[in-house]
Amino acid sequence: MKSAQKVLKSGMLTDFKAFIMKGNVVDMAVGIIIGAAFGAIVTSIVKDVIMPPIGLALGNIDFSNLAIVIKEGSTPSPYPSLSAAQAAGAVTINYGLFINTLINFLIIAAVVFFFIIRPLAKVQSLTKGTTPAEPTTKDCTYCATAIPIRATRCPNCTSELTIK
Repeated sequence: MKSAQKVLKSGMLTDFKAFIMKGNVVDMAVGIIIGAAFGAIVTSIVKDVIMPPIGLALGNIDFSNLAIVIKEGSTPSPYPSLSAAQAAGAVTINYGLFINTLINFLIIAAVVFFFIIRPLAKVQSLTKGTTPAEPTTKDCTYCATAIPIRATRCPNCTSELTIK
C-alpha cells in the first residue's frame, strides 16, 4: 500500500511540476506581481498626489475621511475622522474611500487601455495586412486589356494567350 501511495505522490508531484513550469503559468504569476505593484503605485498617486489638490480646491476636504454615520458608536458624534468613528464602533458608509478607489480604477483602466490594448491592436493590424492578395487579373499582351488570370484567349481582341 505504501509503495502505491509513493508512486501516486511522485506522479502527482511530477505532473504538478510540469504544470507550474509551463510558460503560461509563469507569465501569469509575473503579471499578477507586476499588477499588484502597479496598483500600489496608482493608489499612492491618487492618495498622495491627485486627491490633496482636489481636496484643497474644494475647501480643505480630506476624501479619505468622508463618511456617513449610520449608527453612532459608544461615543456620540460628531467624529473628527473616520478612524475615530470606527474606533468608537460607529457604523459608517465610507463614500470618500469609495471615491479614491473609483479614481484608482479609472487610472488603471486608462493605463491598460492606452498603453496595452491600443498598442497591441495596432501591432496586430499591422501584421494582418502584410501578405499581398493573389492577383485575379492579368493584362493581354496584345491589347493591354485586363482579363481573368486563367484566360487563354483575350475576350477583347480574341488573341490566343500563352499560359504562364
